[in-house]
Amino acid sequence: MSRTPFKIVVFNVKYSENLGDGILALCIEHGLAQTGGGIEVETVDLAGRHGFGGASSSRRRHLLKLLQRLPKPVRRLAVGFFVQRALRRQRGEWERKIAAADAVVIGGGNLFQDDDLNFPLKIGTVLDCVRRFDRPLGIYAVGVSADWSEPARRLFARIGGVRLLHVSVRDRFAYDSWRSHFPAGPVPDIIPDPGLLIGQIAHTTRGPNRGNKVAICVTEPVVLTRHASQTGPIPLGDAAGYRKLIEALIEDGLNVTLFCNGATEDHIFARTIVNEGSMARHLTSGVLHLADRPADVEQLLRLLNAADAIISHRLHACIAAYSFGIPHIGLGWDKKVEGFFRSVGREAYFVDAEHVPVSDIPALLRAALAQGIDQERYNLTMDCAETGMRRLRFALRPGLVSEYSIADDVRGIAAGPR
Repeated sequence: MSRTPFKIVVFNVKYSENLGDGILALCIEHGLAQTGGGIEVETVDLAGRHGFGGASSSRRRHLLKLLQRLPKPVRRLAVGFFVQRALRRQRGEWERKIAAADAVVIGGGNLFQDDDLNFPLKIGTVLDCVRRFDRPLGIYAVGVSADWSEPARRLFARIGGVRLLHVSVRDRFAYDSWRSHFPAGPVPDIIPDPGLLIGQIAHTTRGPNRGNKVAICVTEPVVLTRHASQTGPIPLGDAAGYRKLIEALIEDGLNVTLFCNGATEDHIFARTIVNEGSMARHLTSGVLHLADRPADVEQLLRLLNAADAIISHRLHACIAAYSFGIPHIGLGWDKKVEGFFRSVGREAYFVDAEHVPVSDIPALLRAALAQGIDQERYNLTMDCAETGMRRLRFALRPGLVSEYSIADDVRGIAAGPR
């Protein structure tokens, strides 16, 4: 007689154009379901998307620029209006899925941030549905921003009305922010970003390592400016900065590929960078290449795996590079990037323009290629990421306690971020 699967519904932004969100969503799905049967996992995209790409993707860049020009109170009203209209359409579907589930997870990504009430409204709605059907909830390895408006605080405070069985954040910055917002608890665990597990489940393989192929993940500056959590200058904050770095890397004898994490606005900006005389000459000579925009996670992973080193603002380009053992340099604009580099002991390869000039990147890159990834720290980090998934599974379904030992749990968590 077959057993009915234990159904878990996961909420995140799996089908975001920023494919880093797709990476972590796939890792959560795999991590929850890898018990050899008995658990069924379904991911629901908080924006109502049902696949990668979409008819609205070409309008995103113009919408972002328009929003950035609006005064903050007006921008919040505009975002709130459109988000609430979408939620009225989506809520019925969410309620049906949660009612049919045995447990719910809000997991992966910088979901507890106040971006003009976008995520607070969506997470608040999920929490309402979870409370209505009294389903156990896990909040897993999320990012948490420090500054919330009062409306965002009220929306996120709906956590107090649900049956919360697990709560964890992905780095020390997120931990400090969570404790500031919820001083009375619950106190979260610190568990590495689930995207670290992508190297274990990816179907792509590493290409031949010649040590001279550098891939730069390009991000539209408007995106960085709008969502930045740090003050001060952002490294590579304009096309001229990218061009200057490209010239320096090519002078060092490196071949450079520009790519993006999937967002249309990032790819358009990358085309702007190479649409200039000296860049055009480098394209013709073959030392500079502009990659096609990846349409799904597998295409992004192939781009990453073809490189000997990665330079990126985007967090999950750095996380996937680490998982694949590819040397990488992070560019500062948000605390989450610095938090990841601290958690894996790679602070020396984090570039904050206020303290480390962009002109130092070529030297840092040579050092990163020479040093590689510290294997002992890598093993400990991966052990902790795997243990985090086991803890979530056990919290939601205690009968799975036999799948791992207490010794495994203690060893993995001890390896976590400091």
